[in-house]
Amino acid sequence: MDANEFKTAEGSCIISEDVIASIACTAALETPGVAAMANRPADIRGIMSSNTASRSVRVTNTENDTVLDVYVTLKQGAKIQETAAALQKNVKLAVQSMTGKPVTRINVHVEGMVLEEKDT
Repeated sequence: MDANEFKTAEGSCIISEDVIASIACTAALETPGVAAMANRPADIRGIMSSNTASRSVRVTNTENDTVLDVYVTLKQGAKIQETAAALQKNVKLAVQSMTGKPVTRINVHVEGMVLEEKDT
């Protein structure tokens, strides 16, 4: 059985890693303190993908769990530890509730801070 496949008496359901990445990306952007998604380090999948979520979230699936690496840019003044904890909670809740697959770990990678310019 594929790591993304769920089988029930009625049939099976295969969830794409791109779908999981999109769910995680949306939940991350809804977290206070997150300014934008950042590009993760290049690999062949990230280069070939035109999907923004796939370029910002790496999904690693096994039969028993899902591990996510989320790459973000934070807003000026955001507390990194608090924002990362809130992001982990939001993403885990969103992915688990929409897919039914347990998320065991979410690694948050802060790639930068967005500095807001003051109006003169």
